[in-house]
Amino acid sequence: MTTTPTPRGALHGVRILDMATVLAAPTGSSLCADLGADVVKLELPDGSDALRHMQPLQDEQALWWKVSNRGKRGISLDVRKPRGREIFLSMLPKFDVLVENFRTGTMDRWGLDIATLHKHNPRLIVVRLTGFGQTGPYRSRPGFARIFEVMTGFTNLTGELGGSPLHANFPIGDSIAGVFCAFSIAAEIARLRGDPQAEGCEVDLSATEALFRILEPLPVEHEVLGQVRGHVGNRTTYTAPSNMYRSGDGLYFTLVASSQTTYERLCRAIDRPDLLTDPRFVTNPQRIQNMEALDDELSQWFGARPYQEIDAALGKHELPYSKVYDIEDVKADPHFQARQMIIRLPDPDYGTLPAPCVVPRVPGREAPIPRSGPAVGEHNAEIYGQLGLSVQEQADLRAQGVI
Repeated sequence: MTTTPTPRGALHGVRILDMATVLAAPTGSSLCADLGADVVKLELPDGSDALRHMQPLQDEQALWWKVSNRGKRGISLDVRKPRGREIFLSMLPKFDVLVENFRTGTMDRWGLDIATLHKHNPRLIVVRLTGFGQTGPYRSRPGFARIFEVMTGFTNLTGELGGSPLHANFPIGDSIAGVFCAFSIAAEIARLRGDPQAEGCEVDLSATEALFRILEPLPVEHEVLGQVRGHVGNRTTYTAPSNMYRSGDGLYFTLVASSQTTYERLCRAIDRPDLLTDPRFVTNPQRIQNMEALDDELSQWFGARPYQEIDAALGKHELPYSKVYDIEDVKADPHFQARQMIIRLPDPDYGTLPAPCVVPRVPGREAPIPRSGPAVGEHNAEIYGQLGLSVQEQADLRAQGVI
């Protein structure tokens, strides 16, 4: 009799203790949980993590917490108390990775410096995700996504020409740091798996550096060309046409025609062969020099037609374009529905909750659906029981505010 094997992600068997707060580092461990890692979320017994009190809230339930800490088991422990510190250190041999995001030096003050951590588990990977890293003049500064975003030059890329730089209504800097966190964990796990004698390490992950890492052209274009890239509305300064346009019936859509062949298809789609031979627009460098004039031509054509007609013309000629989606559009899109881009997380309070799917997909290895993030100390009995703490000991620790 054959049985179907349980789906296992690439990080199956990896054990992560996540004691980080709010969003960036917890996002990293959540991504690892999606790929099969066993992640235990450690938080203070009072449930004071800011993400538990951030909108959206419903019936005093923190919805953002539930979806961002998906796939984790939860325990509560105050490591600042002597008994809490003892319990914490006794747990470390059971984990491969520790993730924290406290200000530089905080763990040391609690008696949890890197030497102490590695004394209790020499192969432990300690990921320290902070705003500015473990060294340098800013090492003790508090870190928030909008600070990373403005200090890297990222925010300066967004906004109308001549107007204020603009923040997105989402902490993208935290999310990017979270991706680098997961990447760091996977890289170090690969190193340890390749060498049974290898020792653990301290990963110094700066959220500011993580965001700056993806802004690759900014330093080189400044040094070589003397340029400082800024905000130019919805245009780009490196290819044209690439902009946001408005249809005659008021729908906004984005269109990118960056390659020469794409631009040629665009001219055919809108029946403007003259734009192919206009000396201002023949090559991409010429189009960049004259992007305002080109956008004027395109805007007049688009503005005189309903989006349905524009959609048909651009789609027929296989142009890269899309109307601006909100979440209702995302949910209604047939492609996203076919690929189940929104999955349902099992949740004890709501039955299920919608959340983004597991990324990436591996054909032949269907990822299990993670459950929503845990309540404060939800798995205390299970995990502390496995650690050897009796029911009475756990009750005493709760009374003392340790768990």
